[in-house]
Amino acid sequence: MLDKPDNTPAQTISPELLARFAAIVGEKFAITDKDAQAPYLLEMRDLFHGHTPMVLRPGSVEEVSAILKLANDTKTPIVPQGGNTGLVGGQIPHHNEIVLSVNRLDRIREVDPTSNTITVEAGVTLARTRAAAAEVDRLYPQLLPSEGTCTIGGNLSTNAGGTAALAHGIARSHALGLEVVLADGRVLNNLNKLKKDNTGYDLKNLFIGAEGTLGIITAAVLRLVPRPRAVETAFCGVASPEAALQLLTLAQARAGEDITSFEIMTRRGIELVLANDSVSRDPLAERHDWYALIELSALEAVGARLLLEEILEKGMELDLVADAAIAESLEQAKAFWRIREMFGEVQRHAGGSIKHDVSVPVAAVPAFIAEANAAVEKLIPGARPLPFGHLGDGNIHYNVSQPEGADKAEYLKRWDEVNAVVFAVVKKYGGSISAEHGIGVMKRDLLPSVKDPVALELMRGIKRLLDPNGILNPGKVL
Repeated sequence: MLDKPDNTPAQTISPELLARFAAIVGEKFAITDKDAQAPYLLEMRDLFHGHTPMVLRPGSVEEVSAILKLANDTKTPIVPQGGNTGLVGGQIPHHNEIVLSVNRLDRIREVDPTSNTITVEAGVTLARTRAAAAEVDRLYPQLLPSEGTCTIGGNLSTNAGGTAALAHGIARSHALGLEVVLADGRVLNNLNKLKKDNTGYDLKNLFIGAEGTLGIITAAVLRLVPRPRAVETAFCGVASPEAALQLLTLAQARAGEDITSFEIMTRRGIELVLANDSVSRDPLAERHDWYALIELSALEAVGARLLLEEILEKGMELDLVADAAIAESLEQAKAFWRIREMFGEVQRHAGGSIKHDVSVPVAAVPAFIAEANAAVEKLIPGARPLPFGHLGDGNIHYNVSQPEGADKAEYLKRWDEVNAVVFAVVKKYGGSISAEHGIGVMKRDLLPSVKDPVALELMRGIKRLLDPNGILNPGKVL
């Protein structure tokens, strides 16, 4: 467990005040039973454990507003929570705060295929949003492995990325308008469908990526795109990250934005998946040091496969691709993607894993991986780097498994040391220590060393302005 205690005192909330909060949502939706609270208090990787006197599950924006008004008046801290799929501890109550879960705010308010928008409440899952778009022959282009659990409110609050960010961008790119409840209970209604609106500041971007520290997102208008008529997926063996990068450049030159995903994986990670996931099979006959997973999506029903074949053939001519398989069915494409999506989960079978979600300029990815590998292996001889992720947008999940036979607990005690050497390489290349998972509590103490001081000052000023009593997700981000 990676809980990082600080000097913030645990909150003591009187029974009388808890009763006032419970009255807003009704006793049924004010959870005080410890067993029933458990799913809201444990981070999915078991790195953070929380505690709370009450979990509130409001069913309307009016109830969220009433909760925050009472919380602000009584200076009661609130931790907002979506699907509890966050990986940096931002959704966990570390100091006995009240949890406000948005999972009952689960209505799809409108689907407008003519305007290419969908309006959903914060508790609607990503999978439901994508399914509703598909019903009107549209695509909501964000895609995450946790789509069945993660919620739109949480995705926007953390500015989540995903495997399709190369072509379609991250969560911020999809939001046209928001409904947000502020710390004092006021409701900001900015649910517009407009692609062009220059009437002053674009306030929605204050709340996207703020991790619930400035307001609670309760609904959003999201941008839809035309649904592709053809999707082709290839699993390629390549010699190195440099070769993968050259293949990416070739693919984009030939297919442009039709290249919707370009993932990179190391053989060490592939072997962990094959050894620990009974469903997965090696797509290629021979082993390769590195692999690229390419997805091409096209609006035309014909021609996509031929284009992908031409890209791979050219890659082979240039010695960038050693071998490749193109999925012959939807099931085979899903099998290719399963290997990539299992990377994070199977690492627990290799013992302790110290994880990093970083980004560097795309051109710097090979150099970053090489230098980070060398730095980690020098710090801890025998440590096993397992880099993988979104080469197409420069976001690498740089995870480091313990040396074989090492003591897991002792290894995890060196989390901060490993962070330091990895982040030093990230900084050298002008990268970010948090590409798509947010800051939460895990990276909060690192912000002053990586953020421009003027930017940090502005962030603190905005926090004081919008949440003067410090009730919204205290101790997170800043």
